[in-house]
Amino acid sequence: MSDIKTARTALLARIIEGDGTASRAQRRAAFDNAADGAPWRTLVQKTAVQSCRTTDDDISAARSGGLNEDQILELVVCAAVGQATRQHDAALVALAAAAEGDGHATRDS
Repeated sequence: MSDIKTARTALLARIIEGDGTASRAQRRAAFDNAADGAPWRTLVQKTAVQSCRTTDDDISAARSGGLNEDQILELVVCAAVGQATRQHDAALVALAAAAEGDGHATRDS
């Protein structure tokens, strides 16, 4: 399983800290769903928690806020991966708690 951990760590580092057109601070805020006050806040929040409700207007608002197409894509990817990471981590905690309650040993992910 350590290969999965290594790959996950590399993915997260790459999308947040790697080269990109959006700033690292913007990508971190999108990943954390913490884009408070940013013109692209709604886009990030919808991507993270209700992506099916994202509209062209959300993209246009981000564009009007000064982002180009590449930056918008990067922030959407960061928001989606950030949410998936939070869900994955919560699932691992729940599994570990359930295993402890059953008296079973847990495995690292």
